[in-house]
Amino acid sequence: MTSQQIKKSDLVRIDAYTYEIPMSYRADMRVPARVFINEQMIDDVLSDRALWQLVNVATLPGIANYAFAMPDIHQGYGFPIGGVAATVIEDGGVISPGGIGYDINCGVRLLLSEVTNTEIKPYIESLATCFFVA
Repeated sequence: MTSQQIKKSDLVRIDAYTYEIPMSYRADMRVPARVFINEQMIDDVLSDRALWQLVNVATLPGIANYAFAMPDIHQGYGFPIGGVAATVIEDGGVISPGGIGYDINCGVRLLLSEVTNTEIKPYIESLATCFFVA
């Protein structure tokens, strides 16, 4: 499929900080593509091919529920930088080097936190429901 530039009109606003490219955007999408941004950030996000890459992620075999993009999304090699996807191995899903990232330490730093596992566990479990809804 040829590369296209995603347009503002292709985005569906879900709420003040969530926009979606629906599965109807491209016939091979298996899930919608969601990006967490606000309206002021849209033009920056549309300035490169990151959302097109996110649409490509939404076509992966075994992908679960959504292809997500965080507010720092920008064009990468395959996955957009700031892109997130979960796949189900039993449904043909894979672990993709492009999804993990080729540039180790791309802005990531080790931070010491006083937050305990008990305190953070409920938030992690609630986030997991975004990927795996029964």
